[in-house]
Amino acid sequence: MDVVIVESPAKAKTINKYLGEGYTVLASYGHVRDLPAKDGSVRPDGDFAMDWEIDTRAGKHLKAIADALRGAERLWLATDPDREGEAISWHVCEVLSQRKALHGVGIKRVVFNEITRNAILDAFARPRELDRELIDAYLARRALDYLVGFTLSPVLWRKLPGSRSAGRVQSVALRLICERESEIENFRSREYWTIEGVFGKATGETLTAALTHLEGRKLEKFDLQDEAAAREAVRLAEGRTYSVAQVERKQVRRHPSPPFVTSTLQQEASRKLGFTASHTMRVAQKLYEGVGIGGETVGLITYMRTDGVQMSGEAIAACRRVIDGEYGARYVPDKPRLYKTKAKNAQEAHEAIRPTDLARKPADVAAHLDNDQRRLYALIWKRTLASQMESAVLDQVAVDIASEDRQVMFRATGSVVAFDGFLRVYREGRDDPEADKANASAAPSADDSERMLPDVTSGESLNRLSITPEQHFTQPPPRFTEASLVKRLEELGIGRPSTYASIISVLQDRKYVRLESKRFVPEDRGRLVTAFLESFFERYVAYGFTAAMEERLDDVSGGRLDWKTVLREFWQDFSGAVDETKELRVKEVLEALDRLLGPHFFRDSASGRDARACPSCTDGRLGLKLGKFGAFIGCSNYPTCRYTRPLVPASVDEAQPATNGNNGARVLGEDPATGLPVSLRKGPYGPYVQLGEAAGNGAQPAGEAAVKAAESVPAAPETGSAPAPARGKRKAKGKAKAEALPKPKRISLPRGLEPEMLDLDKALALLALPRSLGPHPETGQEISAGLGRFGPYLRMGDVYVSLKGDDDVLVIGLNRAVDLLAQARPAKAKGKTLGAHPTDDKPVLLMAGRYGPYVEHGKLRATLPADVDSESLSLDGAMALLAAKRTAPPARNQPRLPRKRRLRPKRQDRRRSSRQRCQGRRKRQRQGGARRLGLGMMFQPVQRRLCGEAPKAHIAPFPTREQITAFIRENGPRVGKREIAGPSGWTPSKRWSCAGC
Repeated sequence: MDVVIVESPAKAKTINKYLGEGYTVLASYGHVRDLPAKDGSVRPDGDFAMDWEIDTRAGKHLKAIADALRGAERLWLATDPDREGEAISWHVCEVLSQRKALHGVGIKRVVFNEITRNAILDAFARPRELDRELIDAYLARRALDYLVGFTLSPVLWRKLPGSRSAGRVQSVALRLICERESEIENFRSREYWTIEGVFGKATGETLTAALTHLEGRKLEKFDLQDEAAAREAVRLAEGRTYSVAQVERKQVRRHPSPPFVTSTLQQEASRKLGFTASHTMRVAQKLYEGVGIGGETVGLITYMRTDGVQMSGEAIAACRRVIDGEYGARYVPDKPRLYKTKAKNAQEAHEAIRPTDLARKPADVAAHLDNDQRRLYALIWKRTLASQMESAVLDQVAVDIASEDRQVMFRATGSVVAFDGFLRVYREGRDDPEADKANASAAPSADDSERMLPDVTSGESLNRLSITPEQHFTQPPPRFTEASLVKRLEELGIGRPSTYASIISVLQDRKYVRLESKRFVPEDRGRLVTAFLESFFERYVAYGFTAAMEERLDDVSGGRLDWKTVLREFWQDFSGAVDETKELRVKEVLEALDRLLGPHFFRDSASGRDARACPSCTDGRLGLKLGKFGAFIGCSNYPTCRYTRPLVPASVDEAQPATNGNNGARVLGEDPATGLPVSLRKGPYGPYVQLGEAAGNGAQPAGEAAVKAAESVPAAPETGSAPAPARGKRKAKGKAKAEALPKPKRISLPRGLEPEMLDLDKALALLALPRSLGPHPETGQEISAGLGRFGPYLRMGDVYVSLKGDDDVLVIGLNRAVDLLAQARPAKAKGKTLGAHPTDDKPVLLMAGRYGPYVEHGKLRATLPADVDSESLSLDGAMALLAAKRTAPPARNQPRLPRKRRLRPKRQDRRRSSRQRCQGRRKRQRQGGARRLGLGMMFQPVQRRLCGEAPKAHIAPFPTREQITAFIRENGPRVGKREIAGPSGWTPSKRWSCAGC
């Protein structure tokens, strides 16, 4: 019996059918071990020795493999044909060797690019040994990523609070996104105009042309900068007659693109199918491992992690047969097309991503695939087929239309597809079609093939029908999409195709970037990390350095360089750069960040005012500050001025002048009824609207009338979501003062209403909540709409309905409210009212509880005895039960303590009796963080002091073993409950007591 190891159970199931009896195919479920996520897993001082840790989920799979190897003759390692697959095979062998499960077992390595019967049997007929060079390349890459991540990330945590992590390739990709955003922000749009003329033939046909020459001079892009210049050009062009000056005709051939590799598959799936890179790889993995067709599991595509664009001769021949049968011989080129990889760091010589059988058309397998699998398979099939088809032929025509004096000239271009060739099957998508369209010098694309010009001859007269000016503005470079980011990383030679999906996912998981309209927008946290790394680790986020490192890793996989040499050279310089940051002060970090990010956070305005001027104190300067939870923008006059705002860009025109201490509130205007200011503020629970100012906050209402008006404003209802006060030790101390001062009315912004969209009218409407909608047409009860802690709601008596979807609490009408209330769940019955209690006139209720009837008055409840009939219970009887409940002694002498978490006893405690285990557990809970020194005594830190003396603000260092031994010999054991103060401010376990008492 032979044992075969693959990565996934789906792959194991498919291969097991092809190999038949005599083979046991088991799955490792991916990597079986990895470097532990803690410092010290890679030791540069120990010649880069690595500590590997077996994944908890992989333990049972390795045990199953070891058990299957008992009595086996050979172990076949059939993992993926790339570096990761080679690494998985190596890890499996290492673990099995440590467990002595490979004694007398032969080890063979087999690789195949597709999971088909012929490919599998052919691979097992030609086994090889493990490729040590690929394994070394994996070890070098894994060690580099670990050293960068676990060395840079702690530096970020210390010097830049709020940051999450840094990575060798991740940080470079983040830099690309941030630099593109800076280009967009610094872009200054320029106005320019174009002139378009429409000309007609005598037969009635028309053609549209663009003005290219004016007054005998060729026009450049920005020659017509404003409307006045455009109108003057139109005036000059309208006073002339025109004829065809020249007709140019030429034929252009467009060649198909090569079949998919990993990066191009991710790009096209993003453009055409809207897939993320990670989703594309998941769907492709299922197609590669196989799907059930006709009772057999069949792999539909070849291996999807590859850089190779070449295909086997058998696959090319199959393509040509399908093209001939489906489209005819004219679509088959004379010779097969051969492609070469252009990427600098291309992987091993794998085939391109293609269907395993080109005769298996998308329509034939659609019934066996889900929607995403069907669409991706069709994309791969069409691209593969098109790569071996004949080129497309386009007839391009350019017509020059000139005035009689040749001072004004127009040009019209068009093209027509003479032979569609591969375009009949596949057309490649573009990241930015609008930008390509605007580029007049670009070659005509397939999208322009429908534009045809009428047949004209040189010297033919044309009628001028209209000449129209058109205004344009230059556009900034577009933000990266997943497709364009992957393309750019590949062009720079950064990363591997198999890592692009994980890089993008990490950037989003760390909240460094976000996707907005399928384009990456850097978060301010990501820009801070990039600015920090560019300032203090510029070399290691440089594109050239990262690409050069990839080339060195490829040299390792090719056997041209030792992997530890690469690590030593890198670590020598990198560790020195990290050591230099240890002496960095926060002030230096802030100055560097402020210098790089100042133009982003403090944008100049058209008025020319200083963007860094503090809007609160007016003489302070705004700058970047670092706090416990990250960076923010604050005033230089702190603590005199406490103006702060989040890390968001704001121009001078957007900043509102405010009084000192308002914490950056934006004043929306004044309330017409009270004259009090209405402001938008940000609290710990989100943005909210406030009417007036809190007393003692630096801005007093003007005059006694304003004070009375403020006091007349009704308080926010209990259901409102006004920001809660901060909890802390000062809450109780300032309670009486807070109750004495009038509170301004506040209300939070409902979900979906952005602070930037809020104006004075909406703010006043929010402050007026809850608002009455009118009486119910049937019951006559008042219906109101309000905003509570759980969002907007409707209320009718005791019935509440939450507003969801498009229902707006500010505009909802009575008819819609009645409809929603009719669909609401009926309110729970409150019980029977027996009467009002004479002490406070609150109702006494008879309720039906889970364990029987009870009476309730306020928060006091009393259960009815079994001999009392609830139907005949009177108010006096209920009051007697409540009075008895109020005077009854508590059920226990002491209040119940909160339940403590049950601790599992240590291994050495498991044989003790139940009483001993319980006592030991309680002792450990009381001692908390006490430390056992092996002397039969536990010691814990205390603040040593005399009776009446204030405790010191520090804790003494823990005593050594020698100090404790000497202390016990000198002082002896403790007597009864009295404690003897220990050395260095430490005492034996139990509660500390004064040594002088």
